[in-house]
Amino acid sequence: MIRRMFLSGAVWGVLLFLYPWVRGVAEEVSPVLILSLDQAVEKAVAHSLSLQKSAIDLRAAHYAASHLWSELFPSLSASAGLSYGTPLFTGQGFQLEKSGLGYSVSAGLNLSLQGGLPSAMKIIALAYQSELLNYDHAQRQLEIHITKTFYTLLTDKHRLAFLKESLDLAEKQREKSKIAFEYGLIGELSYLQSQLSVETAKLDLSKAQAAYDTALRDFLLVLGYEQTGKTVLEGALVIQPWQTDPETLIYQYLAQRPDILSMRQQIERLRFEETRSILDARAPSLSLSVQWRGNGSGSSDFSDTLSGSVNLSIPLDPWIPGTKKSQSITATGAALEKAWLDLKNTEHTAMSQVRSLTANLRNSWESLEIARLRVEIAERTYTLTEQGFQQGTVEFLTLEDTRSKWTESRQQLADGELAYALMILDLAAALNLDWRSME
Repeated sequence: MIRRMFLSGAVWGVLLFLYPWVRGVAEEVSPVLILSLDQAVEKAVAHSLSLQKSAIDLRAAHYAASHLWSELFPSLSASAGLSYGTPLFTGQGFQLEKSGLGYSVSAGLNLSLQGGLPSAMKIIALAYQSELLNYDHAQRQLEIHITKTFYTLLTDKHRLAFLKESLDLAEKQREKSKIAFEYGLIGELSYLQSQLSVETAKLDLSKAQAAYDTALRDFLLVLGYEQTGKTVLEGALVIQPWQTDPETLIYQYLAQRPDILSMRQQIERLRFEETRSILDARAPSLSLSVQWRGNGSGSSDFSDTLSGSVNLSIPLDPWIPGTKKSQSITATGAALEKAWLDLKNTEHTAMSQVRSLTANLRNSWESLEIARLRVEIAERTYTLTEQGFQQGTVEFLTLEDTRSKWTESRQQLADGELAYALMILDLAAALNLDWRSME
């Protein structure tokens, strides 16, 4: 037994001796990740799979727009062949002779010119502009989404601080109640209620901490981090009153909204489509063809021929009302008219959104001023109530109620500030502006 106790003590001694070294190694393995908002946005943009797919579409559209000459490039063809001929049932039958071997080579060029070719080139160039707009819009929306999540996590982190402070106050009050109960200054019910307040505060803090850890872990996965150690979000949510006439914003920035720009590009594309449809259907088309062919065999010399043709085709049926080609031209014009109506509807919706957000910002700031005053009153009320409880003039339930209201008022203020910041981001997205320029 003595020997076993000695070995156990030796093991504990070794563990205590190695503890600082093991702790240092653990800290090196799992370093603290300090993450700022700019770093988070940069990582999200680099790690976003949807943005990478959009970049692929953009590169493909850019390649097509930079090779418009391919629309005029003629079709080229080349071929070569071998042949062999010999009697099978007549004469001497099947024979392998050099004179029966033949060969041929040919090359051709075909160029077709249609009236809608310039419009087709403009459509390809416009497609690149549309993909560029889509990519920029997707990147800005991702940046705003990451910023919203970052600020939400910062607010949740501050909420944890409020709950931790509330727990500390509850524990201090429990210790005071314990001493007062031992001296007979308060009853057992008040002491039990102080213990219950501590356990309730622990439960609230535990739930909030678990929700924060889950949200932070999901956020890091979006950024591409596989972080298992501690993560510290660097920064603070600072808001300032932002008031601007909505009509001024509409006049200055409405036209640069991505959805409106996309609708205008759609209208421009439909115009080119209509022009191309009309010219391809009704304008004459010119076709140029050149072909060279060479032949030879084992018993004859090589010979070649060069041929060419020019064809001019004039369509007639598209000029007749009611034909299929005439109806397709009419359908293109109808699509253009509907696109104009969609643009008007999009502009009206956008103007309504900007007016609503600016009004909500103004009302929200007024509510925040009231919330700040409410926090000051709640804090002062708790201080006076705690003094009254220590003097025996206030019951514990009243003290607990004032403490809860103080914690609730601070949380509501933090939520209101977060909502105000998110509305700023929504307005920046609605105007297609950099949200940093609106601070």
